[in-house]
Amino acid sequence: MSVKIGNIDLGEFPLLLAPMEDVSDPPFRYVCKQGGADMMYTEFISSEGLIRDAAKSRKKLDIFEYERPIGIQIFGSDIESMREATEIATLAGPDLMDINYGCPVKNVACRGAGASLLQDIDKMVKMTAAVVKATHLPVTVKTRLGWDDNTKNVYEVAERLQDVGIQALTIHGRTRAQLYKGEADWSLIRDIKRNPRIKIPIFGNGDVDSVEKAAAWRMEYEVDGIMIGRAAIGYPWIFREVKHFFKTGEVLAGPTLEERIVACRTHLNKSIEWKGPKVGVFEMRRHYANYFKGLPDFKNYRMMLVKEENIDTIHQILDEVAEKYEHILPFSEMA
Repeated sequence: MSVKIGNIDLGEFPLLLAPMEDVSDPPFRYVCKQGGADMMYTEFISSEGLIRDAAKSRKKLDIFEYERPIGIQIFGSDIESMREATEIATLAGPDLMDINYGCPVKNVACRGAGASLLQDIDKMVKMTAAVVKATHLPVTVKTRLGWDDNTKNVYEVAERLQDVGIQALTIHGRTRAQLYKGEADWSLIRDIKRNPRIKIPIFGNGDVDSVEKAAAWRMEYEVDGIMIGRAAIGYPWIFREVKHFFKTGEVLAGPTLEERIVACRTHLNKSIEWKGPKVGVFEMRRHYANYFKGLPDFKNYRMMLVKEENIDTIHQILDEVAEKYEHILPFSEMA
């Protein structure tokens, strides 16, 4: 049976790309879409930034036809600002609106946004209702298990947010207090899925970093789909590998060196196209190490790539990498 959010048909068991600050920009989303992501989200966008017309927030509204279906994710601590920001973001033409009630970082949570709303469910419900009313698009939410171990209140959150009109819920299996440490616990996610009152799709998020884990957790926790974040950085093939395993029960061979270099070049070119040469080259630096994880003695090349500002020289370095490592085993056999 297909999973649907509003009129958006996501297929039988969708794989979603998580919204990650400073990572999930259009160049990164492009390679993830090629890698098989079924649905993607923008980086989270500050509602205050949108209202003030801040250039950085506005730029994050950029979406492209090939990315569909795509959701714009917003966060904020003020209900009226969130309502206004929803109207602005709706005009950018996404397929859905998503609210971030999960971000644990201090400058978001300590300003009363993101995961901090897990401490004030009444306000979270009012804010969600305001966002739902402010757009014709389906509204979804991403959140965590609770603020800390003593307040794992996501079961109540799921019911109350469904009641005010959200059409899907993604749950990261950690509390805010855990940040990204420890192991994600999906058992509460399964409890919510089993709640007969819950009719909307429930997606699980947190620690899915292999094909085997995705398959095991799909069965064990009964979710409608999985959202993948950090495991896709430098490895957009994770989506196609998980799908292949679901279909055939076989583990697909990892990407060849050539595929890695092609993806890296594509990502770089898209980054330059979208942000201009200077910023495009600079922002690509955080990705090189991930694309070539597992290559022996890669450190020197990584240093060269990270320091280099000239686009032609970067491509020459990538040519050298292709030449030097062409006889190496496939990555999957090295890992």
